[in-house]
Amino acid sequence: MKIVREDIRNIAIIAHVDHGKTTLVDEMLKQGGVFRQNQQVAERVMDSNDLERERGITILAKNTAVHYEGVKINIVDTPGHADFSGEVERVLKMVDGVLLLVDSFEGPMPQTRFVLKKALDLSLPVIIVVNKTDRPDARCDEVIDETLELLLDLDATNEQLDSPVVYASGRDGTATMDWRKPGSDLRPLFDTILKHIPAPEGSTDEPLQLLISTIDYNEYVGRIGVGRIARGTIKAGQMAVKCSYDSDGVSMPTRLAGLFMYDGLKRSPCESAQMGDIVAVTGFEDIAIGDTLCQVDAPEPLPFIKIDEPTVSMTFCVNNSPFAGTEGQYVTSRHLRARLFKEMQTDVSLRVEDTQSTDAFRVSGRGELHLSILIETMRRQGYEFAVTKPMVLYKTIDGELCEPMEKVVCDVPGEYVGAVIEKLGRRHGTLLAMHGEDRMRLEFSIPSRGLFGYRSEFLTDTRGEGVMNAIFDGYEPYKGDIPTRIAGSLVASETGETTSYAMFYIQDRGEMFVSTGVKVYCGMIVGTSSRPGDIDVNVCKKKHLTSMRNSAGAEETYRVTNLRIPTLEESIEYISDDELVEITPKSIRLRKRILDTERRKKMASRK
Repeated sequence: MKIVREDIRNIAIIAHVDHGKTTLVDEMLKQGGVFRQNQQVAERVMDSNDLERERGITILAKNTAVHYEGVKINIVDTPGHADFSGEVERVLKMVDGVLLLVDSFEGPMPQTRFVLKKALDLSLPVIIVVNKTDRPDARCDEVIDETLELLLDLDATNEQLDSPVVYASGRDGTATMDWRKPGSDLRPLFDTILKHIPAPEGSTDEPLQLLISTIDYNEYVGRIGVGRIARGTIKAGQMAVKCSYDSDGVSMPTRLAGLFMYDGLKRSPCESAQMGDIVAVTGFEDIAIGDTLCQVDAPEPLPFIKIDEPTVSMTFCVNNSPFAGTEGQYVTSRHLRARLFKEMQTDVSLRVEDTQSTDAFRVSGRGELHLSILIETMRRQGYEFAVTKPMVLYKTIDGELCEPMEKVVCDVPGEYVGAVIEKLGRRHGTLLAMHGEDRMRLEFSIPSRGLFGYRSEFLTDTRGEGVMNAIFDGYEPYKGDIPTRIAGSLVASETGETTSYAMFYIQDRGEMFVSTGVKVYCGMIVGTSSRPGDIDVNVCKKKHLTSMRNSAGAEETYRVTNLRIPTLEESIEYISDDELVEITPKSIRLRKRILDTERRKKMASRK
């Protein structure tokens, strides 16, 4: 017998990066009674891991729940960055509707289009939330028109075109149905959710079907599967089997060790749950995303959403530099392989493959940020390894070589428009649209490889005032060669410790990447040259001591002014085909693949 559960709603919050999803969820938790009246709560409480807090972005989708007017509202906070869109795609199978957040000034952005398309493909109802209405430069009416145009472009149904609009300020915790009349709390938003998001509908009497959409891990209980009950009822301690839509196999019957439901920020144990509930289960050691838990006598797997393929790959290899093993805890190929394959179990957008070498592994992901977050996470966990330059993944479509394309939106001050158009034009970027007055918005279509190494140039060209966003935009025929990095590298010719005396005289040749008093080895990149071609430099040279006393009474001071320590992302963008980034828990070093100077010159002369 089918029932409608009016006591529950399941929603996901989707938006472009930095449009205020997590801040709005904070206020929904506060006004949903999750926190005490006087409780001290950190900002962006849903961004629970260190990397999310440092970078101000959501990386992993997370579940929470609030109560309003006797109804439990399960909320999934999703990432806004395109590189983590695999997280968005799979959690949409858990919900019955979405809140689409749009910035009141920026309007719909590239990632807004992407996540909204995924929701429309699943025929999910949409509530449009124009956020940050307290901004002095807010333009609510124009943003609504742009959002409706986006819905039309994405072939939304008539019902989706009639989506309700709520105006909110996540920071102030207010919402209103008319942006000209300020709100006092989030009640209008909660009321709209109850009215327009359908309640879960299904049978509680039929055999159990629980689709796993997220995997968590706990050292004490092992793997935790999180998903929504499509039909039936589940009880703590019952026997169940695991099956997958893509394969015919069914696991051995296994007892559920634990059953949990979300309440606020906690995962609370429960005795039973039924159709429509979002639950977490433990007991299955090898449970994976896309698996369906069923009753022992009725294994019927549910189809899972198709996740888009990776577009960028890098090679992760064992570190073999002279400093190998001095800073990391896990340094062998066995450690590296086990960690990468473990990551693939929880990240559906990631691919890991063995290579011909036992010390190297090919890792493919959605973009540079996707892979750099994995690298940063691993180095914080004590891993030491090296990575190569990112490479795009080509496809052959109808006998023609095709490459991934990106849709890029640049918001830049008017005086820097010419520099941006010129640089992207050189990289085979096509200008699609340009509008604005003082601050211009430029839209480009460009090969993914054309953006490698460009982000730092973009910030330099726009004096740090430009904002650039990109999103995967399908495959198109190969666009031809793109000019790579023109400048060469400054390469250390000796192993030792850098001195201010040596670097003072070298800095005229280019920008330095290492400061004084840093240990370097022969073949390590210590800076970027101001002209084409690599230059071998001795950054360890010391000033010869003499018995003559300085007449001024003090030695000359050697200051290094042309210094920039590259971040992990900048290092990955900078390196060329014959270079590597050495990653350790304490250091990020750039180096040549071939460290020996003479051997490197011989190899170059043969090409």
